[in-house]
Amino acid sequence: MKLLEYEAKQIFSKYGIPVPKGALIRAPEEVAAHLPELGGAVVLKAQVDVGGRGKAGGVLFAEGATAVVTARDLFAREIKGVPVREILVEERLAIEHEYYVSIAIDRSSRQPVVLFADAGGVEIENAAQADESAVRRVVVSPLLREIPPFLMRELLGGAPKELAPVINSLYRAFQQKDAMLAEINPLVTTPRGVYAADAKLIIDDNALARQGIAVNRDLSEREREAEKHGFSYVELDGTIGVIGNGAGLTMSTLDLIEYYRGRAANFLDVGGGADQERVMHAVRLVASMPGVAVIVVNLLGGITRCDEVAKGIIAADVLPTVIVRMAGTNEEEGRRLLAENGYRMLESMDAAVRAAMGVAS
Repeated sequence: MKLLEYEAKQIFSKYGIPVPKGALIRAPEEVAAHLPELGGAVVLKAQVDVGGRGKAGGVLFAEGATAVVTARDLFAREIKGVPVREILVEERLAIEHEYYVSIAIDRSSRQPVVLFADAGGVEIENAAQADESAVRRVVVSPLLREIPPFLMRELLGGAPKELAPVINSLYRAFQQKDAMLAEINPLVTTPRGVYAADAKLIIDDNALARQGIAVNRDLSEREREAEKHGFSYVELDGTIGVIGNGAGLTMSTLDLIEYYRGRAANFLDVGGGADQERVMHAVRLVASMPGVAVIVVNLLGGITRCDEVAKGIIAADVLPTVIVRMAGTNEEEGRRLLAENGYRMLESMDAAVRAAMGVAS
């Protein structure tokens, strides 16, 4: 789950990372009360969960009396389609230099990787694409509580050594908060010291309970429904719904749709032993997705009974066409139930996908 900037900064501050003085407001008039402590020049940052917020007009500057008007303007905006409900108002820093630092998981080594660049800000991605050497990286053993000095020297290069404690604090926050990503862009130097001018923190969804987070805000309503029923579910952007049992079989169905130049609307694995009610909820969930014209139900009946699957499909009674391929336990009874209720059950996954392509086209 991705935290908003003010939430990430609250956590970073607890780990000793300096952050600008700031306040969260939910109405334009609230900014006036914070100006005395923040100074005359402030930065107003929309707290929205989108990338490229600055370029999209989500970060504005104001001087004293203009802050309320600027805040009113920002509250009236939508940043990449997301309305602004909260604004972080911060003191404007006298920035001398911007750097970039992030920590993520290196999938190949299965260890934290720390990235650092001598130039931070909104153009960091373009800079990295233009020159790979612009970003230095070190891989750190997760058994270590901080980045070893020799790796820190390699990471910083000629950058000020005062950045090292901040990067080590970021590394500790990354580890202890079960993070998938911890990023400061830019990490800035000022006459008063080093500051995290921005902050990003993404918590592993599997660790939310351990971190005391009850609700995953990143989930859509359908994703919440899938989580409630224990489905493995991912939303895509196609028109062919997919329900399978087992990740491999479900992924194979998606691959076959792609092979025939179709577009899957989702990935939904109902798991083993799915009963009538579970299948019914799965079919209704996929049918509720906008643009779904047809649903492919592809299941192998081992501990899952085909007659239970058939009953679940019939009970779902959805508008999109449902095409079924299933084999295994109680297959003949499942086939009979589906046929009696007007559903198509085909012999192979290939035939089911090709039939679905005909409906979706």
